[in-house]
Amino acid sequence: MINAAILTISDTRTLDNDKSGQIIATALATAKVTVKQRLVVRDDIVAIQSAFLQLEQANPDLIITNGGTGIARRDVTIPALKPLLPVIIPGFGEHFRQLSFAEIGTHALASRAIAGFNVRQQLCFVLPGSTNACHTAVQQLILPELKHLLFERRK
Repeated sequence: MINAAILTISDTRTLDNDKSGQIIATALATAKVTVKQRLVVRDDIVAIQSAFLQLEQANPDLIITNGGTGIARRDVTIPALKPLLPVIIPGFGEHFRQLSFAEIGTHALASRAIAGFNVRQQLCFVLPGSTNACHTAVQQLILPELKHLLFERRK
């Protein structure tokens, strides 16, 4: 059984109105992935890192974040989390932007979505906050490749 945690990064969302986090949680549950924990934090580097490390300590197999991956000044998720992911999976971000380009055109260029493994060998996906982007990433990339990526890293 695969266990997951979800971290939403937003200055405006709460667990009650976090549609993107709910879309991720529902898709994971449908795929028989157990969501052990969900958190929401504001767009702040220290708050993001602290929440991420808290989720990491709960020892999930998978951590998915959503929000703060754009290029606005308040979008600090990538600078907060990239240093915590020593193993990056470049193909995820490349293919995610390709899929997004097909859906939303050149606006996809502003996405800095990434994936990788942290020091605990947990698989991590850092997604935009858009509900459509989260749906695309989970359905077309994460769920189809989840077991394979975990298997390969655990060899």
